[in-house]
Amino acid sequence: MKKLIYLDNAATTRVNPKVLEAMTPYFCELYGNRSSVYSFSDSAKDAVDQARETIARSIGAKTNEIYFTGGGSEGDNWAIKATAEAYRSKGNHIITTKIEHHAVLHTCQYLEQHGFEVTYLDVDEEGFVRLEDLKAAIRPTTILISIMFANNEIGTIEPIKEIGAIAKEHGILFHTDSVQAYCHIPIDVDECHIDMLNTSAHKIFGPKGVGFLYIRTGVKIRSFIHGGAQERKRRAGTENVPGIAGFGKAVELAMETLDERIAYETRLRDHLIDRVLAEIPYSRLNGPRENRLPNNTNFCFQFIEGESMLILLDDVGICGSSGSACTSGSLDPSHVLLAIGLPHEIAHGSLRLTLSEETTMEDIDFVVDNLKRIVQRLRDMSPLYADFISKQEKK
Repeated sequence: MKKLIYLDNAATTRVNPKVLEAMTPYFCELYGNRSSVYSFSDSAKDAVDQARETIARSIGAKTNEIYFTGGGSEGDNWAIKATAEAYRSKGNHIITTKIEHHAVLHTCQYLEQHGFEVTYLDVDEEGFVRLEDLKAAIRPTTILISIMFANNEIGTIEPIKEIGAIAKEHGILFHTDSVQAYCHIPIDVDECHIDMLNTSAHKIFGPKGVGFLYIRTGVKIRSFIHGGAQERKRRAGTENVPGIAGFGKAVELAMETLDERIAYETRLRDHLIDRVLAEIPYSRLNGPRENRLPNNTNFCFQFIEGESMLILLDDVGICGSSGSACTSGSLDPSHVLLAIGLPHEIAHGSLRLTLSEETTMEDIDFVVDNLKRIVQRLRDMSPLYADFISKQEKK
């Protein structure tokens, strides 16, 4: 069996055995419905309460500001649609960026069909929002600014504290999709003036199908899913107790080692970037060297297709992606890479490799050694590359 080197942790992570252990009792032994009044359900209530406390501490929030969801996309939809509904009497204008996750972009496009106006901010060549552009986009009718904490494809960490301060100064609600940033870098909702923040467990060695939305006290948005009175009447549906318990454990484990992981993953990330740029001609790093997620790398290689590269990497046991996992079936180049100014022909040759605390330096060197060979193999079959080399030789 070939060795597996998993470098697609931005798409999902495995469940940590300690997380699975924390979840297991709530499937078959302590399976009571958290909303029931009998004592058999007390264990389920305690598990949810404990997870809520752990998560609230991780972002400097109050426990009653944490609402469990089914994942990151639900949190985006809830924050944006419910804000639009609740604050429509104040205005109909929303500000976001061109590099958001599609859960934000498609939600904003939906609202545009229902009378709302959306400004999609450009970003610079490294994916950063320009604060002057944000200020210029604000109108008297602006009710929400929704800008991701860190980009899921190129790893750019946005100036969230400054964005939050601008929103607060103008009395505008600020939502941030923090799916990629949460438990990978420090987050404090008060320091960053964040009104709503959502994330997902499966990006931090937790289970799939569970996340949370932080809603600051005083933000008057209503339920997104209607039905029962769960989650303090704001999110109907029987609580996913095993998932929530697992999420809480994953957060506990992640926060215990946050500083060490940042240092370790940054060292591996920089080694990977340095080797690729030095040893593979006509390659480029997408996103910044600084203010970048510690586990994220994203490259473009001229004269090749990203999908072919992924297939050949898979042949030697290396898992990567050519962009967001949510758009892996699309033939179009990444909207993020186009937004930072790359032409289609270069954006098509992208490769995202996202590390974890389980990645080793030996893994990185194995990947680069094979990547060099694979890129050259694909270029040797490319008439565009042959034509380019021929023209270079004639100069």
